[in-house]
Amino acid sequence: MRMRIPMLAAALTLSAAASLGAHAASPMAGGGMYTDAKGMTLYTFDKDPASGPSACSGGCAQAWPAVMADGSDKPQGDWTMMPAADGGNQWAYKGKRVYTFAKDKKPGDANGENFKDMWHTVKQ
Repeated sequence: MRMRIPMLAAALTLSAAASLGAHAASPMAGGGMYTDAKGMTLYTFDKDPASGPSACSGGCAQAWPAVMADGSDKPQGDWTMMPAADGGNQWAYKGKRVYTFAKDKKPGDANGENFKDMWHTVKQ
């Protein structure tokens, strides 16, 4: 079962929704993957440190775009924000930065799952 991160307005109507500002993740029964507002799968990177800058830069950052927070976004529950190299904030789930994968071409794709044994889908 896939987890959708729908637009905030819709998510705020759900009492169990975790606010991600312009995006929100709503918990559903069973273990599933989280996606962004466009339905694209979210990933974490094992090489990212618990604090400090992302270990994904240059070509890595082009292949694995960071999921950035808007200025009005607010962390909640397992969803937090970490400073990004450009001065903005990147979303993190359970303390791990969150990314999408450029080779996922349509909603539901999860081509990055276990990529090089370092990239993993974000699951509830």
